Amino acid sequence: MMELLREMWAFLRVRKKFWLAPIIVALLALAALFIFASNAGVVSTLIYAM
Repeated sequence: MMELLREMWAFLRVRKKFWLAPIIVALLALAALFIFASNAGVVSTLIYAM
């Protein structure tokens, strides 16, 4: 996992694609929220209220 992150950072740095970083972070956060909501049961009702 760390190797993937290191390789992704190297790609962004070498190719000057820093504008992709916020998009990637937002997509990862959204994916984490979906995974958490599907496994949370009771907590998922709080997420739907947001």
